[in-house]
Amino acid sequence: MNSETIELRGHIIDSLILPKVLDQILTHGANFKITEINIGKKRADQSFARIEVSAETGEALDELILRLRQQGAEVLERANAQIAAASADGVFPPDFYVTTNQQTFVRIDGKEIEVQPAMMDSAIAVDRKRGTARAVKFFDVRKGDEIVIGHQGVRVVPVQRVTTRTDVFQFINTIVDADEPKSAIIRELAGELRRAHAAKGKIAVVVGPAIVRTDAGQHLVRLIESRYVDRLFAGNSFAAYDVERALFGTSLGMSPDLAFARGGRENLIRAVNAIRKAGGIASAVEKKILTSGIMHACVRHNVDIVLTGSIR
Repeated sequence: MNSETIELRGHIIDSLILPKVLDQILTHGANFKITEINIGKKRADQSFARIEVSAETGEALDELILRLRQQGAEVLERANAQIAAASADGVFPPDFYVTTNQQTFVRIDGKEIEVQPAMMDSAIAVDRKRGTARAVKFFDVRKGDEIVIGHQGVRVVPVQRVTTRTDVFQFINTIVDADEPKSAIIRELAGELRRAHAAKGKIAVVVGPAIVRTDAGQHLVRLIESRYVDRLFAGNSFAAYDVERALFGTSLGMSPDLAFARGGRENLIRAVNAIRKAGGIASAVEKKILTSGIMHACVRHNVDIVLTGSIR
């Protein structure tokens, strides 16, 4: 068995951080031993837990520790973050650390530096001379920038429950039903497609990420291969999810076949990085980096692609 010792600090009981960590350990088929725990006795008191985590293989343990760090766990052995240079403008090095929207610190030369701003789906660029660390998007990285890779030396502080008051909005949930029958609409739409195809008309499809995330992309690929699609309109997230599915088998970190897919949501940003490094979707197809999926089928069959960006 391979093992690591982690520590949790803060409002880990009332913010459900400790239960989430233990649940992650168990659902990944690993084991834990709580070697030390100190629970706060009053509402404002913080708690502490030291947990020994063990897994069958080193690879499984590394994957699990990655997940636990995102819940705020700290590995007992405090090491400096690993750094690699960006190989080109707008391209992160392989295995770059993907940020969350939570407060994050990196250890450089034995000193912890807070990453500014707290921004998700970014990389961390380090300036050793200034002693700063910043979250950067693709457009903001330049060749030679020092980027944090891996998870060593990175500490995440999760959002914890407010202890001074109760937020009424935390109890609001929205449930959307989707149980209406759609078979009749699908049959009618299929008939329209056949008529347009037989008349040699042009067919444009407007698609969303749900096609990829529900594993329905294979059916759209068949339509493209059968020349039923001339133009494809979508948001950029659709293309990103499709490329992620083709490269890693996930969409937004989720797999239709696995309860816990390797890499999680980081796969999305790594997929975008791979396409940027290749020079674009068409170039990735030409270089045989992208060998399947909807975007691949569109390039291979000369389908016009129109992608719109989102404002976040």
